[in-house]
Amino acid sequence: MTALTFYENNLKVCSDTLNVFRKRLLAFSLLRLLSFSVFGLAVYSLISHPSLPLLALSFLGLAFFLTMVVFAQRLKEKKTFYEKLFFINANEKDILQGKPNQMDPGEHFSDGTGYAEDLDIFGVRSLFHLLNRCTTTHGKSYLANLLQHPLLNPQRILDQQTAVRVLSQQPETRQQITAHGLLHEEGNDNLHSLEDWLKSSQQLRKKKWLLVLRWILPVFNTGSFIYYIATGNILYIAIGFIIAWGINGKYARYVLKEHLSIGKKQGVLNQYAGILKIFASVNTQDSALLHQLSQSAQSAHREIRLLAKLSSAFDQRLNLVVNILLNSLAIYDIQCILALEKWKERNNSRFAEWLETVGRIECLNSLAGFAFNYPDYTYPVVQTGETIHIEAIQLAHPLIPASVRVPNDFVSREDNKIVLITGSNMSGKTTFLRTLGVNLILGQAGAPVCAARLSFSPVEILTSIRVNDSLQENTSYFMAELKRLQKIIHRLKEKKPSLVLIDEILRGTNSEDKTYGSEQFILQLAQHHCLTFFATHDLTLSALEAGHSSQVINYCFESIIENDTLRFDYKLRPGVARNKNASFLMKQMGIIDKS
Repeated sequence: MTALTFYENNLKVCSDTLNVFRKRLLAFSLLRLLSFSVFGLAVYSLISHPSLPLLALSFLGLAFFLTMVVFAQRLKEKKTFYEKLFFINANEKDILQGKPNQMDPGEHFSDGTGYAEDLDIFGVRSLFHLLNRCTTTHGKSYLANLLQHPLLNPQRILDQQTAVRVLSQQPETRQQITAHGLLHEEGNDNLHSLEDWLKSSQQLRKKKWLLVLRWILPVFNTGSFIYYIATGNILYIAIGFIIAWGINGKYARYVLKEHLSIGKKQGVLNQYAGILKIFASVNTQDSALLHQLSQSAQSAHREIRLLAKLSSAFDQRLNLVVNILLNSLAIYDIQCILALEKWKERNNSRFAEWLETVGRIECLNSLAGFAFNYPDYTYPVVQTGETIHIEAIQLAHPLIPASVRVPNDFVSREDNKIVLITGSNMSGKTTFLRTLGVNLILGQAGAPVCAARLSFSPVEILTSIRVNDSLQENTSYFMAELKRLQKIIHRLKEKKPSLVLIDEILRGTNSEDKTYGSEQFILQLAQHHCLTFFATHDLTLSALEAGHSSQVINYCFESIIENDTLRFDYKLRPGVARNKNASFLMKQMGIIDKS
């Protein structure tokens, strides 16, 4: 079954199920109305004609009404869940048909540094946008960080690959993870205040007298109330209430502060707990990484769900009647805070780990969904050793539609340090640089790549492709480019194996100075532990191969002029570009004379 067929089948199942739920909800509404009417009529009749049958009928009517309310609420929750599943499958179908992903494109993760802008990592129709199925802040942050800082350890990459491969074979479970994440909307404020609460000190559990009084006072007040019913003596009730409200008043400011931090958090907590609960049932097979995350999820989801319940219970103080009654009887606010502080004491050191687990789960879920959607993509072979190695067969860009993208082959030689790519405008040089970069990012993230075969050694990726000037920083285009090149050299001095992708440098100077500066920069790059792909229009740079044949090799993209028309085949080939298309296009557009 293809991915598209899977999504279409799921859409039908979801649609049919939602229709059933709508009919049931309508039936429950009618039954609620009927049962409440019976209850109302029974109570009305009971007032004027008291009798045991009418009393029983009123209780039955009320009980049936409340039962219908509970059933309807549960059915609404199931309906909402299936609505999320419908959205997920409709979105996946649209993506496979070339429409943009409806999930977060991640523009806010781009800080203008590194290769994110050069390789279209963030933003609409970016790599992040193609991959992202994350619903939580931690999930999106983990995926964004992985794309900006891919794994360099070969074993970690292989572990990630295995996890992605295993998880990709469980699409139903993956969709449930995403659906549970979509059920509750998470806000940054929710998480920040929650994390601040976890870092805050515990105040009430340190007070031994309060730990004793929390049990004694409710018993005393309950006994006082029974005593009042029996004797009519209100003295002990008054004493108990004075003690209760004295304690409530003493800690009122602390209670309010705590409620602002932890109150109304059941939504985000249930979101995380739901994701963890589903993942705990994942078939981990031979993936050590999935097994580790599943073990963490099993204990985490119960504790986070408990925290959600405690947060919900604390929110009952917002009901004025409940607040007065329970705080008078049992210092309810204090009881809630003591329970929350006990939870914090037990789990504070593990909570950050659980949030990271959710992030890693959602990141893997995104990569596994990508693998499921594109089964013709291949998992790359990861090489070890000091030599920088790339062998690519039918390598193409995953963001270009399959119907129009042109794949290319490339195999690096052990002694090559500089791959000089010449070619005219629009011939495919820059796209090839981005194709290399994006596929290596995917490969080092543990995902499949858009190629028939890719073998590589893990590298740092350094780029200078899309350079912008800055009015705010008073930086010209030329100076901005020099700063990018300077940063590349500084990074290379760290002696980490690197892939350098450069597209046409020194555009802001005269041709002679540009050629000289480019030559010297290329020779500088050749001294470092890196493999550089250097795209240029400057054909004179191709002469470097003759003098440095062990380090520099020429490749090109050609433009083809036939029958007074210009076309491109976008194929990478050895050698130097020969055809020039700028003057040809200017003549075709009537900018210059054809003579």
